[in-house]
Amino acid sequence: MSVHALYVTAAYAITAVVLAGLIGWILFDQRARKRDLAELEASGVRRRSDKAGKL
Repeated sequence: MSVHALYVTAAYAITAVVLAGLIGWILFDQRARKRDLAELEASGVRRRSDKAGKL
C-alpha cells in the first residue's frame, strides 16, 4: 500500500470514529434530556406549549 493510500484510509477511519462518537453523544444526551423532562413533568412543571393543561 502506498503512503498516499495509507493517509487516505487513516483520514476516513478517523472521520468515521469522530462521526460515530458524535452520534453516540447525541443519542446519550437525548435520553438524558427526556429523563429530565419526565422528572419535571412528574413534579408538576408543564410546558408552555402544552395546550391541554390550559383549559
